[in-house]
Amino acid sequence: MSRVAKSPVKLPAGVQVSKTGGLLTVKGAKSAVVVNVPAKVEIEVQGDTVTVSAASVAADNMMAGTFRALLNNAVVGVSKGYEKKLNLVGVGYRAATAGKKLNLSLGFSHPIEYPIPEGITVETPTQTEIIVKGADKKMVGQVAADIRGFRPPEPYKGKGVRYSTEKVELKEAKKK
Repeated sequence: MSRVAKSPVKLPAGVQVSKTGGLLTVKGAKSAVVVNVPAKVEIEVQGDTVTVSAASVAADNMMAGTFRALLNNAVVGVSKGYEKKLNLVGVGYRAATAGKKLNLSLGFSHPIEYPIPEGITVETPTQTEIIVKGADKKMVGQVAADIRGFRPPEPYKGKGVRYSTEKVELKEAKKK
C-alpha cells in the first residue's frame, strides 16, 4: 500500500466531510471544496479522521496516495486557506482590483483586465503587489500562474510579474 495513503487525514475543529455519490464535500469555516472520488479508492470517515485505502489491486495504491494528498489539501484549504504573493517589477507596472476584475498595466499599449474566478479573492495592498487567496490549492496556483503569464520576468533587467519567493538570475548583456 502507498505510504502516503496509510496515514489518516486529521480533521481540525469545524471541518466536516460528507460523501455523496462520487463526490466528497469538505466544509469548513472559510468555504467548501468538492473533490472527485475515484472508483479505485475507498474512504472511511471515523470521528475526526478520514482513512483512504485502495479498493483492490496494488496498482490502485498510487491513486489512493494521490487522493489522500488532494483530500489533505482540501482540509487545509477550508481551515487555513492558501495564498500566493506576486510582485510587479518595472517602471509603470501597476495592479488594481475593481470588483471581480484585476486591472494590470504591464507596459503594453493596452491595460489587461483579468476576470477573477469564483472562490478566489485577489488583493492589491500596493500598486506593485498582488495577493491571490482561496481554499482550493490548485485554483490559487492556476490564477497566480495566469497573472504571471501576462509578463513573465525577463532575464536581462528582471522586469515582469514574479512570485515573491522567486529569484531571477540576470544574464549579462552581450559584449562587443
